Amino acid sequence: MDQSQDIEMVVEEVVRINMPTEYGMFELVAFDDKISKKTLFALTKGSWEAEEPILVRVHSSCITGDIIGSLRCDCGPQLQAAMKKVEEVGKGVVIYVEQEGRGIGFLNKMKAYKLQQEGFDTVEANLSLGFEADQREYKAVSEALQLLGVQKIRLMSNNPLKKQELEKHGLEVVEEVTLEIEANEFNNFYLKTKRDKMGHILFQHGLK
Repeated sequence: MDQSQDIEMVVEEVVRINMPTEYGMFELVAFDDKISKKTLFALTKGSWEAEEPILVRVHSSCITGDIIGSLRCDCGPQLQAAMKKVEEVGKGVVIYVEQEGRGIGFLNKMKAYKLQQEGFDTVEANLSLGFEADQREYKAVSEALQLLGVQKIRLMSNNPLKKQELEKHGLEVVEEVTLEIEANEFNNFYLKTKRDKMGHILFQHGLK
């Protein structure tokens, strides 16, 4: 998509750099969201034609899972699995967007975790704090993908909401690629809630 052709474009590309990682060499592309004033970035690999279906992961930030290595969720392993998959295929995009706690922010996510320790599930905790179960928004993500020349997507996600949201903003999801992550004693209840209350398609080994 030509940014100049869309006067309502909220995202603009800022900088590109080479990014060697544990999982392979990527190009890191940073974008500025002019509405939210946040930065989102894409790890990209390879090149593609305009109508070619591209492997894509849209990953919402999770400080506890992605950085600390928390076992309370499956976020970190999903991010790692997506990067490995892109490296294996030789082309694809991993978009990383600042939408902590399904859009409620880090501090509120910690409050939700506190409620979960008291017996709430992840949906009940968010609702109890006055938020929706999932407040994430995908317009900026969709624009960033379009700026990267991606129109058709093989979406690496277990969440059907992402498919709906990306298609609402003009992208075509031609395939949903599930990410199978090992469940553990700390995230089993969380994963069951995502499956039973939020419609996630989960095939986690060990999920009870």
